Amino acid sequence: MGATGRWMFWTLCVSALRVTMRESSLEVARGDFVVLPCSFYTSASNHLSRLNIIWTLTPFSSPEAPIQVIVYDHGQVIEDPSLIGRVGFTGLPLSADIMLNDTRVSDAGIYRCMVNNPPEITDPGIGELVLSVLVPPSLPVCQWDGDINMGGSVRLSCLVAEGIPTPEIRWDKMNPDEISLPINMESELSGSVQIVNVSSQTSGLYRCSATNTLGTENCYINLSIYTPDSPSGILQGVLLTLSMCLLLLALLVLVLWLHHTGQDGRLRKGRGDKDEFYNEIRYTPSLMKRSFV
Repeated sequence: MGATGRWMFWTLCVSALRVTMRESSLEVARGDFVVLPCSFYTSASNHLSRLNIIWTLTPFSSPEAPIQVIVYDHGQVIEDPSLIGRVGFTGLPLSADIMLNDTRVSDAGIYRCMVNNPPEITDPGIGELVLSVLVPPSLPVCQWDGDINMGGSVRLSCLVAEGIPTPEIRWDKMNPDEISLPINMESELSGSVQIVNVSSQTSGLYRCSATNTLGTENCYINLSIYTPDSPSGILQGVLLTLSMCLLLLALLVLVLWLHHTGQDGRLRKGRGDKDEFYNEIRYTPSLMKRSFV
């Protein structure tokens, strides 16, 4: 190859349009905004009237249905109807960066930035990055079922509705000391603890925690095991017995008082009859006759 041929080959290589993604992957919390960077170099930087930039997304939730996020063509910007108001270019025409706000889980996926700048005769430059949308754990729901009588079996369950990345679930007994309990993961978002042969020591406050990179949420269960011989049961029995004794004693006093009152009344009635008999003056015909003779 002659000198002229080598010079032409070097010129084509240098003048080829290049796209650079300054990040290969990004993370954003749901509801926040993020800038997706896409830089490009073109030998025709003084001629950008026909610059064409296309951003596409292949969502994680539906990889078979990629969408066109936003387009810049001949000085006009066109957004996908579902993203109007949430996406826009930040540095046109010298940069292909876009900003995405009010992010949602459906925004997560593979983004591609494609740049073309006629009359530069090259293949379009393409860059790619992965966007992950993070979600804090939702408030878990704690439930229990089983037999809370002495010697029974109790199951504590905990369910989390959402969280990205998948939250770590754990169970702890809070008092008198915090003790981590072995957990059975029934799915990515639910875990349970089985407690067998329960006793008074099983009673207490239990906590389920769901944790990921964005935070922790908790729910609680206060478990009370029924033990007939417990101090509270004995105290209740003593109080009940004492109350019955006092009631019987009051009834006995009432019966004795009524009995005494009845005897005293009959005695007074008898004495009154006798007094009335001795004070009475009786007149008979014979007495009247003797008096006038």
